[in-house]
Amino acid sequence: MVRVRFSVTACLKHFCNFYTLCQWNSYIREAVNQGHAEKALFLFRQMKQKGVQPNNSTFPFIAKACARLLDTKQSQIIHALAMKSWFQSNVFVQTAMVDMYIKCHQLEDAYNVFVEMPMRDVASWNVVLLGFAQAGFLEQVSCLLHQMRVSGAQPDSITVLALSHAVLTTKNPRFVGAIHSFGIRIGTLIDVSVANTLIAAYAKCDDLVSAETMFDETDIGLRSVVSWNSMIAAYSNFEKHDEALSCYRRMLDGGFSPDISTILNLLSSSVHPKALLQGMLIHSHAIKLGCDSDICVVNTLISMYSKCGDIHSARFLFDAMSYRTCVSWTAMINGYIEKGYMDEGLALFYKMEATGEKPDLVTVLALISGCGRTGALDLGRWTHAYSISKGLKDNVVVCNALIDMYAKCGSIDDAREVFHNLTDKTLVSWTTMITACALNGNVNEALDFFAVMVDMGMKPNHISFLAILQACAHGGLLDEGLECFTLMTHNYGISPGIDHYSCMVDLLGRRGQLKEALEIIKTMPFEPDAGIWSALLGACKLHRNPAMAQYVFEQLCEMDAQRAVPYVEMANTYASAEIWDGVAAVRRKMKHLNVKKSPGQSIVQVNGKSSMFTVGDRDHPQALYVYDVLDVLTLHCKRRIWTHSEEISELEWN
Repeated sequence: MVRVRFSVTACLKHFCNFYTLCQWNSYIREAVNQGHAEKALFLFRQMKQKGVQPNNSTFPFIAKACARLLDTKQSQIIHALAMKSWFQSNVFVQTAMVDMYIKCHQLEDAYNVFVEMPMRDVASWNVVLLGFAQAGFLEQVSCLLHQMRVSGAQPDSITVLALSHAVLTTKNPRFVGAIHSFGIRIGTLIDVSVANTLIAAYAKCDDLVSAETMFDETDIGLRSVVSWNSMIAAYSNFEKHDEALSCYRRMLDGGFSPDISTILNLLSSSVHPKALLQGMLIHSHAIKLGCDSDICVVNTLISMYSKCGDIHSARFLFDAMSYRTCVSWTAMINGYIEKGYMDEGLALFYKMEATGEKPDLVTVLALISGCGRTGALDLGRWTHAYSISKGLKDNVVVCNALIDMYAKCGSIDDAREVFHNLTDKTLVSWTTMITACALNGNVNEALDFFAVMVDMGMKPNHISFLAILQACAHGGLLDEGLECFTLMTHNYGISPGIDHYSCMVDLLGRRGQLKEALEIIKTMPFEPDAGIWSALLGACKLHRNPAMAQYVFEQLCEMDAQRAVPYVEMANTYASAEIWDGVAAVRRKMKHLNVKKSPGQSIVQVNGKSSMFTVGDRDHPQALYVYDVLDVLTLHCKRRIWTHSEEISELEWN
């Protein structure tokens, strides 16, 4: 009887301990799931102090809390406790340790734990694959996948998702296609999450056709809201606002209810002045869905209205916000700057600081970009000093933006100084400096920078070659341009884009080789755009070839009959060849089609304040004084011309 009583007591005690442990685990799990990682660790310490020992369910929750806090030291403590416990060989606990180290950006520690695991399941392999994939180590991912297959572990949907993450760093659609084929072989494409990920991967690798094919091949019954959102996002990436809206209509017709992600993706596709009406319609849908108060939606609406040219609606939304984040302020500041309203953007920036909201990297980059756009050199130097005061002196992204800004403001010396002081020069840094030299007419220096970059072992990309080809075009260096074009295609295997061909057309055109330039356009592997035809039309004007100019002009009119620039260029070409009937015909056509030429604009800075002037504009508050000064300057110029002419006449007479 005594032995039975003792056994019952022991069982009750064990049950009470287990019940207590379950309660602690429940509290810790709840804290982690609600985002209170520090509270979870505090509860874990309390649990230990009360003598309750963790089990295989406790450690994964605590590991997740450490990962949320990115706390490497605490992660090592938890790992040590797990190794001393009864669960040191538990695959569930060990996988949680691997995942914890990966999320704390300790990839080497994660791999060491993984290698020492006595037993690994598919989840273990997937965790380490995803970790290396997100870090961009494509070769290691490939080796791990091979080891996984050899070990007998069967890849699943999560494996395919991890591989998809890996190839996004390469931006190579062929790799996505290989993963697509792998997914078909192991039978994971019936999982809609895999199909959705592949749609997004194809789009991010600039293969919209494959993304559409993947979407169309996904069974209608399997499609989810995420599927439609992925396809709408793909169209948004390519700025295909009509296609995005059409996809949205089909989504609604299919009985799917849009969510916040749908609205955000649609708004991202409506970032062109012609898409303003579409953006307004999406805004109304957001109101009907009740998500117009979501701060992410409002921020995106501010950005959308700004980029569509409706700065007043953007400011109305901004002023109506009860709570603003740094993203809200930056979106509105950037909206003003992109519109050319530098003073308003700067005033809002000062107000942002006055409210206590700290500008971030994107805010600083917006200011630097605005200075380059408006040619505000003094303000650009102030922004440079401000970025240094905020600890961004060695930030490579900021330095690249400063190089670009100084170049656009005409201060190549400042651009050069920033570049040479940059300790960690990236490919973007070199490319930006090459572009800066080309922009300021230092073509030979641009070529020297390119040569040094290649000698240092940096592999130029398509943007680097575009920069150097633009430099050659600016300097009229045909031989060097042809050499760089050959180097790009033959040595580096980079397929030229339409911008590269446009540079070659411009280069040949400047040198008077109009037939060769036209031949390039006709033999390109894709349809020419307005930019490349405009380059040839400019060359025809330069070399007074009205016959070819007429042909090019007709091509441009077929693309967009309302664009004024080709008409002006064609009229000037006729005028330079003294074909006045042709000039009159072009002007009649403009009048008949109601083509309006946008007046030229200029921005002048006086005492740090920008003033924008348009041809014939008299709305400036000091217009009378401005035109008085212009009249004086015009008279002064005429007097100098008359004086110079008289001096020449006197010399010729003598």
